[in-house]
Amino acid sequence: MKSIHKLAVMLFTGAMMVLTGCSVNPATGQRQLNAISTSQEISMGAQAAPQFIQSYGGEVPSATVRNYVTEMGGKLVNVCERPDLPWEFTIVDSSVLNAFALPGGKVFLSRGLAEKLTNEAQLAGVIGHEIGHVTAQHIGQQMTRAMIIQGIGVGLAVAGDQTDNQTLKVLGVGATAGGTVYMLKFGRDQESQADELGVRYMTKVGYNPMGQVQVMEVLKEASGGGGGQMEILSTHPLPQTRIDRLNDLISRQYPAAMSSSNDMYKFNASSYQSRMLNVLKSLPPAKHNQNSANMIQPIDGDNAVAALDPTDYCLFCRHQAQHTSDN
Repeated sequence: MKSIHKLAVMLFTGAMMVLTGCSVNPATGQRQLNAISTSQEISMGAQAAPQFIQSYGGEVPSATVRNYVTEMGGKLVNVCERPDLPWEFTIVDSSVLNAFALPGGKVFLSRGLAEKLTNEAQLAGVIGHEIGHVTAQHIGQQMTRAMIIQGIGVGLAVAGDQTDNQTLKVLGVGATAGGTVYMLKFGRDQESQADELGVRYMTKVGYNPMGQVQVMEVLKEASGGGGGQMEILSTHPLPQTRIDRLNDLISRQYPAAMSSSNDMYKFNASSYQSRMLNVLKSLPPAKHNQNSANMIQPIDGDNAVAALDPTDYCLFCRHQAQHTSDN
């Protein structure tokens, strides 16, 4: 009887979401099912951001670096499809290679990843990728999907008695009591879509899209070649797969970027060296590191987060509950 009731709730919830949450996304041009409104995105992101900052060692203790990241983010959101969100760009004091975004435009970059980069085009690629997750509304889509699977009605989940922060935790987004931060899983197609959107934004402000390829090369090297895990078991495409897809995209849509005589797109290595790398070198060691991060942590018995992996620099690609898998 409980199974029949749960199925009925799921079917009703799904039907209501199809009726109320299906629209065309301006960034992707695709129809999508998203029951999370813009105001709800903003509220949830604002409530969740402090725990993410705290979990990753706080902000990097340098106004120069923080302002630099904010400046780069500002350039990119000015050419994206959702410029009016209350965007915030935070570089956290963690040596773990990571970047992620929360609903409503809260974008995070780890110090560890920033230290691996060598030019502004790479930084633009990382931040542009995370902006792409927000403009494509991947977060809302995944939360909507989770609500359907779990049989949570839109009114109960996002407009009822629960706070937005409680709703995030019900849907598998937030932090455990032990401090582990975890997110809903993004599918491989969504990761590739975020790559493509990131390239779109960075080229609009004059950065060479090959910087995004270089980021994948950095991650591939950090993961020992990127071939040690079967792709079907990965939470997002292996670096080489993404490199191949990016090279194909750039050769078709931005061929000038691949030319040795290119003067259309910039890398700005010297600026990145002086404004980011030199400053980071002068700071004390990062407060958060691989040892302080909880690795594989069971959550409520049947949820788990994946071990931190250099190739998983986007937190939204973490493996989460098996019932949200893309099987």
